[in-house]
Amino acid sequence: MSASPPVALTIAGSDSGGGAGLQADLRTFTACGVHGCVAVTAVTVQNSVGVTAVVEIPPSTVADQVRAVADDIGVAAVKTGMLASAAIIRAVAQVCDEVGIGRCRAVALVVDPVAASMHGDPLLAEDALAMLRSELLPRATLVTPNLDEVRLLVGLDIGSPAEQREAARALHALGPRWVLVKGGHLRGDSPCLDLLYDGSELTAFTSPRLATPHTHGSGDTLAAAITSALARGTTVPQAVGYGKRYVEQAVAHAYPLGAGVGPVSPFWRLRPETEPIRCGGKVHKPP
Repeated sequence: MSASPPVALTIAGSDSGGGAGLQADLRTFTACGVHGCVAVTAVTVQNSVGVTAVVEIPPSTVADQVRAVADDIGVAAVKTGMLASAAIIRAVAQVCDEVGIGRCRAVALVVDPVAASMHGDPLLAEDALAMLRSELLPRATLVTPNLDEVRLLVGLDIGSPAEQREAARALHALGPRWVLVKGGHLRGDSPCLDLLYDGSELTAFTSPRLATPHTHGSGDTLAAAITSALARGTTVPQAVGYGKRYVEQAVAHAYPLGAGVGPVSPFWRLRPETEPIRCGGKVHKPP
């Protein structure tokens, strides 16, 4: 019998196209050596082109999923993704308090504030954004917004590293223990710069800016890789460094899918795609 791996929980929406959401989280957890559990917040109807419908799960059911996993299996780290509504955000904040998840607790809470689409369009109503600011961010061990989400959360348009630093301070004032302001959406050819802030010290993480249109799920993947590292006992700066290295490779190995934007890939961490598959005594080579 094998030893049980660390356990991470994602509280997120389902992406029927498989590129982002809880599907990306679970892929990342597995590739990073962590057992993934799920609390589904919403079911989306989407593909590589876009989202056409969202069906929210009742807030009490979202909380019950978290409670069921925490009470029986236990979790070492938790990540939130798409939370869909103010009522779901409130329910998640309350159940996190109940089972001991979040800032200054044994179980880290990584909040990926899925508040804007990859095109910058808002995904949360203003009452949900207000609930995110007041109820969830103060409970977060780490919050990982992109620049569009920074704009929605604190009203700052970011166009330079200096403005990233200003945003990190503004977000930290909302209560999370750590803030990671991602710079992937900055225009230009300079390396991607992410800034980590703990209220006193700024730490810069850089990675090459890769020329690919296929970046669906990159934010989910980064936050899930960070969560995986935290579940395995690292510090937050170590986890961010690990997550940055993981997502850099995932973007480098991204692939086209459908008619729109393809997903970042975990396959670089799995078996080589050319490895023969043995079945029934016969050897089958992947196409």
